[in-house]
Amino acid sequence: MMALEYDENIVVIDAGLMFPEEEMLGVDLVLPDVTYLQERKEKVLGFLLTHGHEDHVGALPYILPKVSAPIYGSRLTLGFIKNRLKEHKLGDQVDLREIKAGDVVELGPFKVEFIHVAHSIPDTTALAIQTPVGMVIHSGDFKMDQTPVDGKPTDMARLSHFGNHGVMLLMSDSTNAERDGFTPSERTIGEAFQELFGQCPGRIIISTFASNIYRIQQALNTAARYKRKVAVIGRSMVNNLTIAQELGYIQMPGDILIKVQDINKEPDEKLVILSSGSQGEPLSALT
Repeated sequence: MMALEYDENIVVIDAGLMFPEEEMLGVDLVLPDVTYLQERKEKVLGFLLTHGHEDHVGALPYILPKVSAPIYGSRLTLGFIKNRLKEHKLGDQVDLREIKAGDVVELGPFKVEFIHVAHSIPDTTALAIQTPVGMVIHSGDFKMDQTPVDGKPTDMARLSHFGNHGVMLLMSDSTNAERDGFTPSERTIGEAFQELFGQCPGRIIISTFASNIYRIQQALNTAARYKRKVAVIGRSMVNNLTIAQELGYIQMPGDILIKVQDINKEPDEKLVILSSGSQGEPLSALT
């Protein structure tokens, strides 16, 4: 979570949660401290969401009862959020405003443009925020992937436009920035699936983030090619898959899905299990 403040106006960028470290006994979730925002809640003009991963939107159900403001996000991002808000009985109390890459929103002195960036989840955006004192770029989570699964690479032309016109502040981080080389394209995961499926004679278990839509799609596609059925385990995985399919972000290859209770009815060589909990999150399906 990050906040930009100018004069009597505040915009908040993302509102994520963190899973506890091993030494945090008895702690289920780690939430951002919003005391500063609570004390100035009448100044908060809106929440600007870059994408739908839990570490960027997961704290919203806990924050909104304390600090309420319109929420701006892409179609899939808001789809995930709506589901979480319903679980917390906040579905009818929140102002959700859908945007798409290229849209510009004006909030007080802030003029915000949403820019498409490639990531492991569809509808991810960076933010170009024009303020009275200069341009601020917030990268969101991004990947310089020239062959993304959905065929939509990061909009380098638009980012270059702002770079050429001058940026006062760039807010960005990069996982594994200290390592040499480049991150492979997400498309290579599909190639790895093809190779591994061909080598595995028995049951296959794949664990990934519940919101890694592109990886889930590639797993489903590969399972279909090898004529395997797929069982999905984990509440978050099931919910996200359902939402992504309803919104058209996942294409289901035929009647590939089976219920968890029917797993033992399928021979091992014809079965794939998709599970959440790839990072050993507490109480996840895999753990």
